[in-house]
Amino acid sequence: MGKEKVIKRIPERTEIAKEDTWDLSKLFQDDKEWEKGLVEYVEKTERIPAFQGTLGQSAEKLADWLDFSKEFGILEERLAYYSELRQTEDEGNATARTMSGKFLIVAAKAQATSAWSASEIQAIPDDIMARFLDHPRIAEYTIYLKRLIRYKPYILSEKEERLLAMKSEAETVPRTAFSILTNVDIDFGFVDTPKGTMSLSQSTWSVFMEDKDRYLRRRAYAAFYRQFDVHKNILATLYAGQVKQNTINARIRGYPSARAMSLFGDNVDEVVYDNLVDIVSKNLAPLHHYYTLRKKMLGLTELRHYDVYVPIVDTPNEGEKRMWEQAVDTTLAALAPLGVEYVNILREGLLGRWVDRYENKGKRSGAFSAGSYTADPYILMNYKDDSIRDMFTMAHESGHSMHSFYSAKNNPFMHYGYTIFEAEVASTFNEELLFRYLKNDAEKRGDRALLTYVVNKRVDDILATLYRQTMFAEFEKRMHELEEAGYPLTLDVLRTEYRVLLEKYFGGMCVFEKESDLEGLRIPHFYGAFYVYKYATGISASLALAKRVLEGGKAERDDYFTFLASGGSRFPIDSLKVAGVDMSTPAPVESACVVFSRLVEELETLLESQK
Repeated sequence: MGKEKVIKRIPERTEIAKEDTWDLSKLFQDDKEWEKGLVEYVEKTERIPAFQGTLGQSAEKLADWLDFSKEFGILEERLAYYSELRQTEDEGNATARTMSGKFLIVAAKAQATSAWSASEIQAIPDDIMARFLDHPRIAEYTIYLKRLIRYKPYILSEKEERLLAMKSEAETVPRTAFSILTNVDIDFGFVDTPKGTMSLSQSTWSVFMEDKDRYLRRRAYAAFYRQFDVHKNILATLYAGQVKQNTINARIRGYPSARAMSLFGDNVDEVVYDNLVDIVSKNLAPLHHYYTLRKKMLGLTELRHYDVYVPIVDTPNEGEKRMWEQAVDTTLAALAPLGVEYVNILREGLLGRWVDRYENKGKRSGAFSAGSYTADPYILMNYKDDSIRDMFTMAHESGHSMHSFYSAKNNPFMHYGYTIFEAEVASTFNEELLFRYLKNDAEKRGDRALLTYVVNKRVDDILATLYRQTMFAEFEKRMHELEEAGYPLTLDVLRTEYRVLLEKYFGGMCVFEKESDLEGLRIPHFYGAFYVYKYATGISASLALAKRVLEGGKAERDDYFTFLASGGSRFPIDSLKVAGVDMSTPAPVESACVVFSRLVEELETLLESQK
């Protein structure tokens, strides 16, 4: 009899150990307490109209509203985070999905009920507002008010704002439908492997693409994209609808474009976005050289799309498992240059219950950090103990969470939240420190295999964050430009435009499958317009700051912590200037491209020396 195959089944949520899940009790003790909080939220919503017409009467009246808004906002954040995090535990959980839906309904009503407030504040004459800003009760709201006043040209009438708020719930449909379709409804099936039959999912996709067995990669790739091909029309319709919605909202408010609207909140000039695309486009030669090297080292006559993620060197001690606690120890050792306090706080969180650690059936794929003002900076992961990439993901999400921790600790609620532009600095900063730690350790021990592996890993990571995200950013820009010009975003248009970018960024070094351009329809970040460029600018800033901190002294580290503690007290470009990098200039992106080029050269040298 032949050896019986082992089926690696994805566990149900109920099979995950409690200590491996996050503890949401700092938000609400349980679902019943959340329901009570929702009732309180509705009751507070009913009090909102009593403030209308009073905000310009005196600084005290304005402060009364702001105090109420702060309490209301904290409760709203707790309700939103709890229901959203519960839903991500299992996207198919009807109870959690119902909670999320109930919250969206009452939140939309609350937004509609308070829609008058922004325009009423902005209607206060400048000279009176100047006096209000000097009042002691207004002190903690000064930054919030000044930022609100910036939006004055784009705030509509009370009636119009109420109408827009009423439709806010409907605006979540494309994103929600995409998430349910790709995480719950689509069954990617199983793939037979030498180790047994394994589930193919959004989460395990990367594991298959990193497998050394090319035949396995090809079969997994085909099975994965077969499902996207089956659902390509609905996916194209969802994304086209999202782009149309972005464009309409920008026009309603009077912004010159959807991109301008998206960048306005961060006070980021569109030239920063254009500089990124332009500079990366001019520095594609090292990327193309790397793909040539990859093809050579894999011994291929042609490089296929399913060949671009597998490490081109063997993993040292392949098969060795890095249990959660081991990965935490290594990550914290790498982050030691940030000081004892930072490391101890993070250790308590990672070994405590900040993190929902492992995959379960229906759980949202990937990873994220969700920092809140009153609770822990939670982390969702789908950690696998045989993937070193997941340890880098741990470092990445830890950067987000510690940024949230320091922001909440050092700022009032109304402006503690930092921007995504800044967030991607703290996360990729931690990744760079982990890379340098592993690289230095390999060099000290003379471990050429490990050294070559981590350099290859870092090349792949910078490629994914700088080059790949810039490709995505260019795609988003192009899609919105077409929509704004009145050009229908059909399935054919989406696929054709994406294939053009695939050819550009791979430089003819890769042979694509007919379904490869469906990749543009499976990127969840596209449902948050003009988000992905921040990954590329973020790693450009973090590479510069990591070098500055590691080569500097206490002053440089203090500058970085000033950045972490800034929260929303500064606009992101100004916040990063305090840390020591100026993202309004092309220099950081140019420098990041140089770093990538040198790493590719170093990798080639290491590979040649081992022949």
